[in-house]
Amino acid sequence: MYKHIIWDWNGTLLNDVDLSLTAINIVLKRYNLPALERTRYLEIFTFPVIDYYFKLGFDFTQTPFSVVGTEFINEYTARMLQVDLHKGAEKFLKIVNDCGLTQSMLSAAKVPMLETLTNHHNLRHYFIRLVGLDNHYASSKLEVGRDWIRELPYKTNEILYIGDTEHDIDVARELGVDIVLLALGHTSYKRLVKSGKRVFMDFSELILWFDSRKISD
Repeated sequence: MYKHIIWDWNGTLLNDVDLSLTAINIVLKRYNLPALERTRYLEIFTFPVIDYYFKLGFDFTQTPFSVVGTEFINEYTARMLQVDLHKGAEKFLKIVNDCGLTQSMLSAAKVPMLETLTNHHNLRHYFIRLVGLDNHYASSKLEVGRDWIRELPYKTNEILYIGDTEHDIDVARELGVDIVLLALGHTSYKRLVKSGKRVFMDFSELILWFDSRKISD
């Protein structure tokens, strides 16, 4: 049985795909670039996010990525308190907590933003640590994840990572921990299932699997 769960935030617990689309489309319009539809977004979103911006058509010889990235974050942040959690997310956090497992968060967002949002949704007490990046440009969670794994008093086979992107798969692999995926966020089910990892369509499926693990373990 696992003793600790590391959570991704955006798209995994927080239902922010539509917000991300709204924010990026505002920026795309500003630069006279074509609007992005949800289906294409789920197929092209990637880390580091600069690669995703390239796919959208931004020319960073004209405007630096740091400028465009900040514009996106400004639009996102202005609306971020309007976004809900995924259905069943808090229920599962409570189930995990009641089972005696500890939980933490590993995100490509900055810690102050994570603090604001988890407090807004009354979730902060579920996490022993919020681990994030020191900038808004979402390059990789790997280095901060390695540091966090070293601090945790658990063996890697006692840790489960839950995410929603191919980058989460890469991070979990590098950290040496198990991962399951939720196809609720920023990556399509089709892309996630190619990894061969266990993919759930919603939290109800995840809860059933977790309950079955408790019985079998």
